[in-house]
Amino acid sequence: MALKATIFKATLNIADMDRHYYGDHHLTIARHPSETDERMMIRLLAFILNASESLEFTKGISTDDEPDLWQKSLSDEIELWIELGLPDESRLRKACNRADQVILYTYGGRAVPLWWEKHQGKLTRFDNLTIIDLPTDDTESLAALAERGMNLQCTVQDGTVNIGNDDTLVSVTPVPLYPE
Repeated sequence: MALKATIFKATLNIADMDRHYYGDHHLTIARHPSETDERMMIRLLAFILNASESLEFTKGISTDDEPDLWQKSLSDEIELWIELGLPDESRLRKACNRADQVILYTYGGRAVPLWWEKHQGKLTRFDNLTIIDLPTDDTESLAALAERGMNLQCTVQDGTVNIGNDDTLVSVTPVPLYPE
């Protein structure tokens, strides 16, 4: 018998001073049985950093031809493709050919520099690709905020994201890998 996704509800109050975006979002997030709290919260962080009325979660882990999040135009063209983790170069190449802009959020500590060293030569030819690393200490702290019902205040200023609930405040400072 297959395990079912666990449903999380998140209310985000986003104040992104870097992009001048301010909004409230009520999200339903399905966490795949093989997904950790850390990865799910990184998906939420990616939403916060790119929030818009048309950004949405996809089927994600269970689907090979979709990213974790995307933003589509009214004519169904992919404007923004957001990936998480350390994907193969071929997956990112396909994404760069299908979408106007691709953002990859890497995480995983010591594995990231090894992955980047292996793929850097092939990936730096894509002008529509941005790669951002998320420090392990930050993502582990972020995972501690995971609850089935979350009400989070999110502030983005000078490249740092502060996410908090009534009890805890977590700061995440993304590190650009490409372009630097």
